[in-house]
Amino acid sequence: MPNIKSAIKRVSNSQQKAKFNKHAKSSLRTAIKKGEKAIEEASDQAAKLVQETQIKLDKAVGKGLVHKNKAARKKSRLAKKLNEMTK
Repeated sequence: MPNIKSAIKRVSNSQQKAKFNKHAKSSLRTAIKKGEKAIEEASDQAAKLVQETQIKLDKAVGKGLVHKNKAARKKSRLAKKLNEMTK
């Protein structure tokens, strides 16, 4: 455990950020799974869920949770699956 005041604050802040990042990444993964499941079930809500997932991915990139290329890849794959479902 650190003795210096600034180091103590640093530990506290990093724990808070880790907690936030864990929650945000978990909810992002859940959104992706919901979108994929809706596509597999050919749900009428699939397009809406995929769009919401894409918005969440963009926000995650803005917050630095996910790399932009990873988000682009996920969005592309979701869109491709959605297009194949509608054919």
